[in-house]
Amino acid sequence: MNELGSPRGATRPTKRRGRGSGSGHGKTSCRGRKGAKKRSGRTTRPHFEGGQMPLARRIPKKGFKAPFRQTYQIVNIESLDRFEDNSIIGPDELKKARLISSATHPIKILGDGKLTKKLTVKAHKFSKSAKKKFEEATAKMEVIS
Repeated sequence: MNELGSPRGATRPTKRRGRGSGSGHGKTSCRGRKGAKKRSGRTTRPHFEGGQMPLARRIPKKGFKAPFRQTYQIVNIESLDRFEDNSIIGPDELKKARLISSATHPIKILGDGKLTKKLTVKAHKFSKSAKKKFEEATAKMEVIS
């Protein structure tokens, strides 16, 4: 094992640039003539297109996303029917039932479907139609702050 080495021609000596015209890399050290790429330390930034209008600026921009927007995990009333009667449903129970992806993110209950059981649901927001259906089913709503 101590005598193993790279096969012949696998390793090559590094190009020593900037050592004069006798080095085999010419007077300009493989950099060509003039311009930013020839100068030391002067390279073009990423996505630079030689002065042409860059792609990021040519493509039209559309829409706006508020940086501090609040997104809610949506649960419809019809999916709450799977729980037992008179049970208290919070974020943890919804997560266990795989109705939401995270117990820490805010939840909004929407009024799609029918509620047939008396439940106590804890959520961050309720839609108007959901509130109406909760009242019809005599179920309780608790707003989490």
